[in-house]
Amino acid sequence: MMNVDINEELPIIVYDNQCYLCVKFAKMIEFLSRGSFTMIGHYSDFGIKLRKTLGESATEMFWLIDKKTAYGGRAALLPLLKAIITTKHVKSSNTKVDVQCEQDCKTVKAVFIRSASLFSNSKKIDL
Repeated sequence: MMNVDINEELPIIVYDNQCYLCVKFAKMIEFLSRGSFTMIGHYSDFGIKLRKTLGESATEMFWLIDKKTAYGGRAALLPLLKAIITTKHVKSSNTKVDVQCEQDCKTVKAVFIRSASLFSNSKKIDL
């Protein structure tokens, strides 16, 4: 299903790089994985290509992409924990979390909405 060559970059975390809370979440993942995941913002050039393959709801959640599956939102939480524990900690070339927060995303309402969306949105795509 993927039409973007991502095999060299796995595992990949795709996150909303225009959301303050999402960027903080991505930085936490980057720290816990010791930089071994490729971090891609939804609104980066590569992120836009990935969004096209993940579908219309791609920006509603963060994604974990491994060799066989793309996990979105709630469905990604357990595979993410497993990947953090089991992934060999080799520094990825694309680990830097990209911050482009241009919206009013630091408000209490925005934090609540984004936190709720983590648990309400879930998707799994076989690759």
